[in-house]
Parts: sequence; structure tokens; C-alpha cells
Amino acid sequence: MNILVSACLLGVRCRYDGAEKAHPLIAALAERHTLVPVCPEQLGGLPTPRPPAERRGERVVTETGADVTEQYRRGAEEALKLCKLFDCQAAVLKERSPSCGRGQVYDGTFTGALTTGDGVTAALLAAHGIPVYGESQIPELLEA
Repeated sequence: MNILVSACLLGVRCRYDGAEKAHPLIAALAERHTLVPVCPEQLGGLPTPRPPAERRGERVVTETGADVTEQYRRGAEEALKLCKLFDCQAAVLKERSPSCGRGQVYDGTFTGALTTGDGVTAALLAAHGIPVYGESQIPELLEA
């Protein structure tokens, strides 16, 4: 199966802070499936590093109040194009991210508080019928 994967989970230094979040089970996932890396924020035109951003309803704003919703939407559209181009049957995305979070994201107060919701990319992929998993669900994909 082809799986779209947040590039930071693969060890790419593309997170807002210039870091990565390599997941210990990603190599095992790559042995069983073809992984297609994606960083929606970069695809949307945002630099690395970049100011932290969080969801506020339908908007995405930085800690200083700049609205970066359009860049997040553009990145989500590009991620969807990659998903279709490589015929990905699922996506494994970085949990809690304003782009990639599925089920819970930071609430826009920059206090570390979580709220129910999806990141912009996760929501778009799901709306197009692509199953979206967070990195904590990788074990489930390994059993499939």
C-alpha cells in the first residue's frame, strides 16, 4: 500500500522549529508499505523554521497573530495532489499539528491546550475519502 506520511515523522527537519520527530516504528512501516513524504506547510510556501501556528476555528494563526490560513490551505491542496498522484490509500500524519492533526489539535491559545478537531490537511484528505492516521496509530497499520 502507498501511504502519505508527514516528512517530520521520517526524520526530515521540516517542523516549524526546524526539528524533526522521527518515529521509531517508521522503518518497520517502510518495510511493509511505500511511504510518500509530505510537509504541507512547506508545500504551502511557509519557511523552515517558521513561527508556531495553531487552529482558531477555520483559521490558522501564528503566535504573533498573523493569519497563515491561505498557506495551510495551499499546502493541503498540494498534499492531496501528491496523495492522488502516488495513489496513496492512507495517510500517517503528525498528531496535534494545525496541518496534520487528526481528532485533536492545539486550540489557538498557544498554551498547550488541545481541542477536538482536525488540521487543514487531515480534514481535506479525509473529505476525499483517504483514511488519516496519527503516528500513535502506526502499530495498527503494521498489523494490517
